[in-house]
Amino acid sequence: MFSTAFLDLPPLQCASGTVTLPGSKSISNRVLLLSALCQGTTVVHDLLDSDDTRVMLVALRQLGCEVDVAGTTATVTGLGGRAWPAEAIEFFMGNAGTAMRPLTAALAVQGGDFTLKGVPRMHERPIGDLVDALRELGCNIDYLGNAGFPPLRVRQPELQLDKPIPVRGDVSSQFLTALLMALPLAATDRAITIEVIGELISKPYIAITLNLLARYGIAVERQGWERFVIPAGSRYQSPGTIHVEADASSASYFIALGAIAAGDPSKGGQGKGIRIQGVGADSIQGDIRFMDAAAQMGAKITSGPNWLEIQRGAWPLKGITLDCNHIPDAAMTLAVMALYADGPTTLCNIASWRVKETDRIVAMATESRKLGATVEEGPDWITIHPLPEGKWQRASIHTYDDHRVAMCFSLAVFNADQVPVRIEDPQCVAKTFPDYFEALFSVAHTATQNIPVICIDGPTASGKGTLASRVAAALGYHYLDSGALYRVTAHAALQASLTLEAADEAAIAELARSLPVHFEGEQVLLGNVDVTDAIRSEQGGMNASKVSVLPAVREALVELQHSFQRLPGLLADGRDMGTVIFPNAPLKVFLTASAAERAERRHKQLILKGFSANIDALRADLEARDARDMSRSVAPLQPAQDALQLDNSTLTIEASVEQVMVWWQSRQVFG
Repeated sequence: MFSTAFLDLPPLQCASGTVTLPGSKSISNRVLLLSALCQGTTVVHDLLDSDDTRVMLVALRQLGCEVDVAGTTATVTGLGGRAWPAEAIEFFMGNAGTAMRPLTAALAVQGGDFTLKGVPRMHERPIGDLVDALRELGCNIDYLGNAGFPPLRVRQPELQLDKPIPVRGDVSSQFLTALLMALPLAATDRAITIEVIGELISKPYIAITLNLLARYGIAVERQGWERFVIPAGSRYQSPGTIHVEADASSASYFIALGAIAAGDPSKGGQGKGIRIQGVGADSIQGDIRFMDAAAQMGAKITSGPNWLEIQRGAWPLKGITLDCNHIPDAAMTLAVMALYADGPTTLCNIASWRVKETDRIVAMATESRKLGATVEEGPDWITIHPLPEGKWQRASIHTYDDHRVAMCFSLAVFNADQVPVRIEDPQCVAKTFPDYFEALFSVAHTATQNIPVICIDGPTASGKGTLASRVAAALGYHYLDSGALYRVTAHAALQASLTLEAADEAAIAELARSLPVHFEGEQVLLGNVDVTDAIRSEQGGMNASKVSVLPAVREALVELQHSFQRLPGLLADGRDMGTVIFPNAPLKVFLTASAAERAERRHKQLILKGFSANIDALRADLEARDARDMSRSVAPLQPAQDALQLDNSTLTIEASVEQVMVWWQSRQVFG
C-alpha cells in the first residue's frame, strides 16, 4: 500500500491481465457484526482487510467478542447468550459508515453506556434519521456535538415495540440496514415493523442486508420497499462458515479500465483485456449492475461463475443518461469514463453522493474540471462532457480522504494527450482496497520512456543509498541499489554451488539475468531471504570484485538493472546510473561529500557494528578508491553532464531528501 503524500501516475497506454479483487466492504462489515450477535463461532472467509473492517474488528473486541484473524479468515465467537459489558466503552469509528450506523443501532437496542465518535468528516455525516428511528423504539441516545451528527452517547433503552418504527429512506440506505440488523435483538416475543418514509435509495444494498440476515436465521418479511417485518421469536443463528464476495464496487474500476484501455500490448493493443476474479454477474451486490452501465457506454463484457472479462468495444465510449440510484458508489466511475465518451454523460438520482465520505458531486465536478472537462452539477445530478485529444491538462487530484475519488481518477492517465496525473493522499484507498494501485500497475502498460527514473550517483560512503531509499519511499517508487547487485550475484552463485571464476561465467550471467532481488529501504532481499548482512561483509565485497570482472556478468546485470524501471517509477543509486544505465533519466543527482566527512561516517558505522577502525586509514582508503573509480576505463565515476551536484558534507539526510524532492517537483509541474 502506498503511504506517500502523493502518487504521480505517468501516462499509461494499454492494459491486460488478471486482477483478483478484495472482499466487499459492505458484506465484510455486515458479516462481522452479524457473527458477533450470534451464539457460537462463525468462520468468515475472504474478509476484506481495510481501514473500515479494522474499525469494526476493534469495536467487536471492545465488546468482548473473541476475534481471531489469520490473513483473510476471521473466526468470531459471538455475544449471543452472554452479558454485554457493564462498563462504559468509547468506540472510535474512523470514517466507516458501514461500521458506525449498524453498530450504533445494535448498541442502542441492547443498551449500556457507549460513546461513538470518529474523524472530523464522520462528525459531518448525518445520522439523525437513524437516531430518530431508534428513539421511536425507546432507545436512549444523546448527541455530544451538533444535533443530527456524531459523536453519540448511548445508554439503557426503554423499548416500546407496540407500533411500527418509521425511518427515512431517502438519505442513506445504511439507516434501514442498521435497524434491520439491530431489531432482531428485540424481537424475541413479538414482531417488529419498520416503515420507510419517502423513496428508499440504494435498494440493492438493502437486498444484501436481507440476503445476509437470512443466512443468519432472520427471515425478514419485505412488503415492497416500504415495510419490513422482523418476525417474533427471531434469534441469530451462526451459519458456521460464510464466504465474503469480492467487492463489486471495486470491480467497477477494472471494468472501466477494460473499456477504456486497449488490450494486450504484445498484440498491438488487441486481444484479451481485463479479467476480474472474485465476482461475477450473479453477485448479490447491487453494484455489479455497473457492468450494464459500462456495456451501454461500449464495454464488451462476458461473465462466468465468479469472474468477468472486459474488453474495449465502442471507441470512443458512448455518452449516456442514467438513473444511478441502484449503483450509487460504482456510478462515480462512470463520471471518469464520461471523459472518454463521444458526448455528454448525465448521472441522475445521486443525492446520496453528498453525504458520503465527502460531497462526491462537488468532488467529481471539481477534479474533472482540473483535467480540463466541462461539468454541470445539480442537487442530485451531474453532467460531464468528454475531453477530446488536445484538451487534457495535467492535474493534481485532491482526494478528500475519499477512497473512491482516488481510484476513479487514476483512470484518467489513459488520456489521449499522454499527460500524467497526480493522486494526492493515495493511502486513502485503504478504506476498501489497500492494494489498489499495485493491482492497477500489475495490468497497466506503458512505453518504458514514460516511466520516470531518478538517478543518484556518487562516490563510496557519500550516503547515496540512504538518500535514494528515502526519496523512493517519499514518492512510492521502486528502489535499485546497483552497488549491491554484484554482491548479491556472487552470493547467489555460491549458493548455487558455482565458482566465481571464468569457467562458470556463462552460468553466473544466466543466474544474474533473472536474479529475484528487491530492496525494501536499505534492506536487500533475495527472493524472500534477507541477505543484507551476508553481502555487506568484507568477504561479500571480495566476492563481488571477482564477478565484476566477468564481461558476461556485467552485461547481464545491465539488463537486470533496466528491469527495475517499472511503474510508477524508479530511484536508482550507484556510480554510473545517470551516465550509462539510465542516460535519459529526467533527474540525475551527483551526491558528494568530503573524504573527511565520508571517513567519519564510515567510522561510525563500523564502530556501531562492533568493528574496530582507524579513521585516518579509512580516509586514505576512500581517497584511493575515488582515484581508482574515476580513472577506470569502463564507466568511470563522474557526474552526468546534466546532473545536479549535491554536496551533503554539512547536510542532514532530511535536508538532502528535501532538496532532491524540490528538484523533482520542479520537473513535475501540475496545474
